[in-house]
Amino acid sequence: MVAVNTQQPFSVTLRVWRQAGPAQPGKFVEYAAKDLSPNMSFLEMLDVVNDELTVKGEEPIAFAHDCREGICGTCSCTINGKPHGPGKGIATCQTYMRSFKDGDTIFVEPFRARAFPVVKDLITDRTAFDTITQAGGFITARAGSAPDANALPIPKGDADLAMDAAQCIGCGACVAACKNASAMLFVSAKVGHLGLLPQGQAERDRRVLAMVNTMDTLGFGSCTNQYECSAACPKLISHDFIARMNRDYLKATFRDAFKPAPAGGGGGA
Repeated sequence: MVAVNTQQPFSVTLRVWRQAGPAQPGKFVEYAAKDLSPNMSFLEMLDVVNDELTVKGEEPIAFAHDCREGICGTCSCTINGKPHGPGKGIATCQTYMRSFKDGDTIFVEPFRARAFPVVKDLITDRTAFDTITQAGGFITARAGSAPDANALPIPKGDADLAMDAAQCIGCGACVAACKNASAMLFVSAKVGHLGLLPQGQAERDRRVLAMVNTMDTLGFGSCTNQYECSAACPKLISHDFIARMNRDYLKATFRDAFKPAPAGGGGGA
């Protein structure tokens, strides 16, 4: 249960992971965060702490952020051992200090995964997700301008499922929550939303094979079906998409193995 703080102001103790660079050793450093409003977001609290560190001439805590609206996924960090913090279905930037009590000690650290190396402090390099997407998370057919809504009939159930999968913001919470650092929920969401739509059918087999194989090559772990990924996902994407992707992968592997050789060809003179 998430604690609700009604006191104003209040104070907490932060133990933040500090690491100067990818090849440098890291450690937890303690900071006092005082006179906080319960209506501050977690990132606004870090801003206040960084302002105080800057005034003291100390190095501010490095953390990533952009939209601060739960859309971009860049604010990802682990709060008290949970990716994105104590809330459910929200990103770090949507976590508010009213979720904590006066005097709490809060541990803040980066997402932990071999495929997400630490850049500095709470910032990790998640370009592995970009590499997986570039392997097949797209369609090559020319889409042109937006067609009329009824020009390409799509069953509502398929459209709704595709929209559920497309909500993935690529934050990496699924990887951080998984004991094996598996990226199966992320990949299945990207495979799933295109595989459910007519525009994605032409490259369906090639897409799932390329994305899953790229995921494995990048060092993500295997899925052992404990579903911590969907529990930590800020968009509450269902682990059912993993089962869908596994079926697609098996079918694509079978069809690829028995694909007829191209006609013609032959060696030169």
